[in-house]
Amino acid sequence: MPTIRPETEADIPAVRTVYQRAFETPAEASLVDALRARRAGILSLVAELDGAVTGHIFFSAVEIKWPHGVFEAAGLAPMAVLPEFQNQGIGSALVRRGLEELRRMRLPAVIVLGHPEFYPRFGFAPASRWGIRFPLEVPDAAFMTLELQPGALQGVSGVAHFQPEFDLLT
Repeated sequence: MPTIRPETEADIPAVRTVYQRAFETPAEASLVDALRARRAGILSLVAELDGAVTGHIFFSAVEIKWPHGVFEAAGLAPMAVLPEFQNQGIGSALVRRGLEELRRMRLPAVIVLGHPEFYPRFGFAPASRWGIRFPLEVPDAAFMTLELQPGALQGVSGVAHFQPEFDLLT
């Protein structure tokens, strides 16, 4: 099993390689670079195996705008694992460690637009359960949230807005 640790400046080239190899386009790699350059991250972790970076996960601030103001949460995105290390538990280890750290940081909730077969194992459920929507049309099962602090989302509803760098993906 890999070591999960905070990303360092020395990891940046390896992290970029992870995204370039894990995705068909460079969009996710560019997204991480842009978020990092603006210091928009809340938490950035790498998975390291035998001294090599094999995976990465990034969390940034998300604002849920609703009639009573703005509710701040964390957004999980992006995450990637080198193709030859996928389906070996590295992505799950990154998610688990990330959620532990966010709980320790006392963040109230996490939002993700991702695979509905993967994220529910960590407690994520459709965000529509709380009346939280993505600004674009997406499948209900793919847009999910997780309360890190029990009851944190009680009474919260509205549209979730990720960092502006996510516009690079559209």
